[in-house]
Amino acid sequence: MFAVNSSHRRASPCSATRGYFSHLTSMAQQSSHTRFHIRQRFPVRGKSLTARDMTIHGGKVLSTYTHVSDQWSTYGTKQIVPTTREGHYTLDELLGNETDLPIHEHATDTHGATLVNFGLFDLVGKVLTPRMRDLGRITMLRVDTPAATNALYPHAGPLLADRWNENLIHECYSDLLRMGGSLKFGEATASLIVGKWSAASRQNTLAAALKEWGRMQRTVHAARYLSDPVYRRKISRQLNKGESLHALRRDLHYAQQGTIVRTQLQDQTEQAWCLTILTNAVITWTTEYYGMAIKELRGQGREVPDELLSFIAPGHRENINFFGFITVDIEAELAKLIEGWRPLRPTRVHDAGLPFLLNP
Repeated sequence: MFAVNSSHRRASPCSATRGYFSHLTSMAQQSSHTRFHIRQRFPVRGKSLTARDMTIHGGKVLSTYTHVSDQWSTYGTKQIVPTTREGHYTLDELLGNETDLPIHEHATDTHGATLVNFGLFDLVGKVLTPRMRDLGRITMLRVDTPAATNALYPHAGPLLADRWNENLIHECYSDLLRMGGSLKFGEATASLIVGKWSAASRQNTLAAALKEWGRMQRTVHAARYLSDPVYRRKISRQLNKGESLHALRRDLHYAQQGTIVRTQLQDQTEQAWCLTILTNAVITWTTEYYGMAIKELRGQGREVPDELLSFIAPGHRENINFFGFITVDIEAELAKLIEGWRPLRPTRVHDAGLPFLLNP
């Protein structure tokens, strides 16, 4: 079981994220501008205002909404009621990002692809790139008559079934900009705005304008999603990272048999942040030694192309012992270090003759 001093619970995730980001940037030499989120439900023991009984999950559970960069670092964690729509919280941690990660794009599953989210992401200068399901059921917009659109786009023209309401956008454009400014400067939380405008009636002019702006952004995204297979694979690859981190976080959360034992929201959030610290520590550790292993292999004359580094996943857990008590002779372990690092394990060779490095 791990213990974390409460005075470091807020700062540590940011520090781990910054350290991990700098090391991975130097190794892979690519910027982190994409993020995604994962939602996990953990069982709750005892009474809790934020937990709910859900038969499908076998009892009382609480949802943890975690935001992850495309380089595997976790930088945002929020506890939410499991029965609420998670799409309302998609934008929260992006605007409240206190790390050095330059997040610009957010990948999500279909649940986050609401018209309000599409509109707000564009208003605050970000990009929403969800995985789209049932594309045949969504309404895509055009800016001209059906005849002119079909002539310009013979294949896609029939999909553009509705006319963009430019007059509505022109009438409410200044209010839309003020709404985006309020979100960027923290005057209101994104989850509150998304929840209110999603439930607003059709008679609300500003809500209608925001959704119309979202329809336009969704049309742009859907057109690219349909026509660009590389773009589709990129989104799916980001979301698959979340599934990998699911397993790692569940294995790390074994204390108290993997349940949330705190009753107050603040205590539950701190417990979730402790899990975030552990996850970032594992990711950082693995990334550090991946870099050393690659340097060692190249020093031996083996070819390790830079193009392959982006496919290396530091979220594995086979080299971690999650159970039992471990007694460490600190002085003996420090004596083994080489310039502050543990020595790498030797390499072995597959039957096919390809080199394979053991986990550090």
